[in-house]
Amino acid sequence: MKVFIETYGCTFNQADSQIMAGILKDDNIEIVDSIEEADVIIVNTCYVKLPTENKVIFRIQKLQEEFPDKKIVVSGCMVEIDPEKLNKIGPNCSWIGPHQLNKTADVVKSSYCGEVLRESGFSKDTKVGLTKVSNNPYIHIIQICEGCLGACTYCCTRFARGTLHSYPIEDIKKEAQLAIENGAVEIELTAQDTAAFGRDSGEKLSTLIKEVANLDGDFRIRVGMMHPKNILNDLNEIIEAFKLPKVYNFIHLPIQSGSDKVLNEMRRDHSVNQYLDVVKKFKDNIPDLTLATDIIVAYPTETDEDFRLTCNLLYEVKPSLIHLSKYQHRKGAISSNLRE
Repeated sequence: MKVFIETYGCTFNQADSQIMAGILKDDNIEIVDSIEEADVIIVNTCYVKLPTENKVIFRIQKLQEEFPDKKIVVSGCMVEIDPEKLNKIGPNCSWIGPHQLNKTADVVKSSYCGEVLRESGFSKDTKVGLTKVSNNPYIHIIQICEGCLGACTYCCTRFARGTLHSYPIEDIKKEAQLAIENGAVEIELTAQDTAAFGRDSGEKLSTLIKEVANLDGDFRIRVGMMHPKNILNDLNEIIEAFKLPKVYNFIHLPIQSGSDKVLNEMRRDHSVNQYLDVVKKFKDNIPDLTLATDIIVAYPTETDEDFRLTCNLLYEVKPSLIHLSKYQHRKGAISSNLRE
């Protein structure tokens, strides 16, 4: 049996695909580099934005049309967020929910034998220390926690990833050390919100970064997206951790809007001034900081004045990278009930 894995979405989702590939490899199932070679195709979906939703839906439909003899397995966020639509477009597809990766081999083998097997639902299984298969041996992704503490009104990803579940620092260190010994030169610490790490377990992101940065070897650490409201709980120590020579001078700190009114309506739980304070403290301590932020334009309650405030904020902050999104309703999101 041969399997091809096609991945959409964030770094976290890429790591999920690497874990699925590792589980299949451990079960002596071959991972191939092209669809034509495969008996089973896994489509690891993202559902964060409407254009991405449309892309994965079109792709699942296209694969069924072009390769009617191949079995399709759908994994990723779509499985948990929109199972009704998934069943409609792929009635013969098997599923692997993002919390059911340990059942990957069972689902793939069942699908190969003509049985539709669908595994979904939440679990607290760890994703650290598992075998991963990556196309790039120099970059190693480690999921430090899954889920979040937020209730952002526009977000549907939280329905797929659930509440926060942090993994132990010692387990993360062991995976990082093994990856470094195997030739990795970049360790990517990823999560839906890395700043939330440890809020459920009593550990802290700053401690984690310092512990990994003190491992032996020639490597660098890239820290994934941090929610401003959660970074405030450990700000000074996180900044000190980022000053270590093995940590990239890069932060991804989404603001979404420059209007306190809109931030409140989005349930972001932080203010513009708090965001500016975090950025200022980082830049004061790390002058060559690279700052990435996210902006949502045309939130249903956004006015022209709110938009102007967002533009003013960007002029003031001058981020190095801006991820810009036009607001669109998402399945189950609270803001989907608002009129645009």
